[in-house]
Amino acid sequence: MKRFTLSWAAIVLVFALVLAGCGTSNEAANAGGSANAQASGGETEKAAAGNATDDDAAKPSGEKAKVNIAINGGLNPLIIAQEKGWLDEAFGKLNAEISWSKFTSGPPLLESLVAGRVDLSFLGDGAAITGVSNKLPFRVVGLITEGERLNTVLVPAASEIAKIEDLKGKTVGLAKGTTSHVYLIKVLTAHGLKQEDVKLINLQFDDAQAAFEAGKLDAWVSIDPYVSMNAAQKKAKALDAGIAVQAPVSMIAHTDFAKNHPEIVVEYLKQYKQALDWQYANLDEAVAIYEKLTKIPAPILKQVLENSQTGLSAYTQKALDAQQASADILLENKFLKQPTTFKDAVDDSFVNEALQ
Repeated sequence: MKRFTLSWAAIVLVFALVLAGCGTSNEAANAGGSANAQASGGETEKAAAGNATDDDAAKPSGEKAKVNIAINGGLNPLIIAQEKGWLDEAFGKLNAEISWSKFTSGPPLLESLVAGRVDLSFLGDGAAITGVSNKLPFRVVGLITEGERLNTVLVPAASEIAKIEDLKGKTVGLAKGTTSHVYLIKVLTAHGLKQEDVKLINLQFDDAQAAFEAGKLDAWVSIDPYVSMNAAQKKAKALDAGIAVQAPVSMIAHTDFAKNHPEIVVEYLKQYKQALDWQYANLDEAVAIYEKLTKIPAPILKQVLENSQTGLSAYTQKALDAQQASADILLENKFLKQPTTFKDAVDDSFVNEALQ
């Protein structure tokens, strides 16, 4: 079974899961690609992805189906399922084998999905909405979290910045096109500001951590475990957003793969839920697994997992409303090029069957 040793960059999201790639060096170089990068050449790439999936479906029944699973961030139950071998065992019974990849955020993951190299994964709200708006080939097949505590605006511990309004004219780091980007736009809007009122620096999480520590950022919009780690080390303080911001994280499946292999999508969701339940029931052992892979101190990992709101369900109306509100705000800010109805991309049939 193929395993990955997770760097700080690979720790990021289920929480985030916005987010924010490691699959190949080219994908990592394009990590900030967001909507325009994903849309360019989209029709050609979608056709190629569709042909690849159709060819796979046409294989002789005795040949194993290849399932491309992408880990978007870390500290998520897929890591547990991978380490325990549960997915390999379950998929083996369905005559399928797994090819794993990993990404630090959604935008580069979407590029790989369009190229036909991702069948199953999850996305934060920024990448999910961008993908739906650009009509990329995936269906939303489940809800992981409504994400109310997912994002945080951090400033250096000694900073004079005390409230969101103080960000005007300041340099803010984040991964563009991710859940953190959407969060910042929402928070700025709630306080009478626009994203043009701050200087945005597009940085993936590892790079943002280095820039933050070097004093090159006035603020950083981030997620756990970075938030908990910097707070524990007294390197940062969090700004009060003043509003509750939902940032739903979505399970996704490549459109053609879901059509051709619905039973594998259902089994994937079942195994995710099994791993999640095991993680909550065996927290110390789960922490030990993550500590071995990430080198993050166990107390920080335990705090992150205890604060997690991760689950698995059909899409709630609250989450649908949050996604639509985000889509509308992104359109107003010219991050999206056309109106988007998020609920049209949601298919709860897979998760409903998996949770029976």
